[in-house]
Amino acid sequence: MSAGTRTRASESALSAARGTAMVLRFGRFSVATSRRLVIVTTVLLLLTAILGVYAMTVGTLPISFSEVVGAVFGVGDDPRYENVVRNLRLPRVVTAIFAGAALGLSGAVFQSVSRNALGSPDVIGFTTGAATGAIIQIVMFEAGGLQVAFGAVAGGLLTAAAVYLLSVKGGVSGGYRLILTGIGVGAILAAVNGLLLVTGDLDNAVAANLWLSGSLDARNWTHALPVMIGVLALTPAVVALARRASLMEMGDDIAQQLGIRTERTRIGLMLCAVALAGLATGAAGPIAFIALAAPQLVVRLGAVRGMPVLSAAAMGACLLVLADLCAQLLPIAASVPIGRMTGVIGGLYLIFLLTRSRQV
Repeated sequence: MSAGTRTRASESALSAARGTAMVLRFGRFSVATSRRLVIVTTVLLLLTAILGVYAMTVGTLPISFSEVVGAVFGVGDDPRYENVVRNLRLPRVVTAIFAGAALGLSGAVFQSVSRNALGSPDVIGFTTGAATGAIIQIVMFEAGGLQVAFGAVAGGLLTAAAVYLLSVKGGVSGGYRLILTGIGVGAILAAVNGLLLVTGDLDNAVAANLWLSGSLDARNWTHALPVMIGVLALTPAVVALARRASLMEMGDDIAQQLGIRTERTRIGLMLCAVALAGLATGAAGPIAFIALAAPQLVVRLGAVRGMPVLSAAAMGACLLVLADLCAQLLPIAASVPIGRMTGVIGGLYLIFLLTRSRQV
């Protein structure tokens, strides 16, 4: 098969897989998408921006919508509002946006690699591994936000390496082997996390336990910047591999006939996804549901197949900002950690997926 024929066959197969209606070309590169998906993504981005600005109006000090916008751009009239918005509320919203985007991206990658709607980092143990790395930093080294973020990424990558080596068979990974192996490794790491909490210093153990609940409270730029930089740096790599991933969803044999190096592509995607999940976990703690639901919701709203990279990121950001806003507006005196709220919703969503799955 010639290179030109292979390229045309690849684009045709991709169009069939995604149900595309348009192809956007940028020089040598092209992105297959649909008008409906573009509209859905645009609406999600606008909704995320509106919810983010509204979230910055909520708090002990009421601030109007216009005053928040002025404070963000440094043109506000009241220095007190500018200080509260730019140093307290804006870092929290930025952390929510980029942590949600990272989880949405990570979930889209793992669901594509495993070819299963249950393939998200929180289900298959990578978030638990990231939490192990972060807890070690908190309990043993009393580390700050930046060190915790790096510890979470390192823990996630080591967990991914273990899961991959245990699930690979005949030089091929993915599918249910990846999911079941990840669940087993995640269960072991959850026990390790419990041991770390009971053997560490009491104050550090309490801090780690609060972090494990998943929260956006008291987030500053030290938490926001690592996950923001990670998302901006890794998203282009995921986009570049998305076409190959969509072809691989039709089967490794077909993808290999079209010139795709399947296992190399799978490993590259997994590394990006684990790093994204680790950064999100380091910034906000373990957050359930977002990585699981965001890609599936986008697929249903956009009526597409394949891996909706940017749309899943937009959906993840929107869901996490919305969840944080709902947690702040609950009519109770106690502060509800966002990780607990998304965990309850995610558990119900997981039960729904299991009851609808034809493979379980």
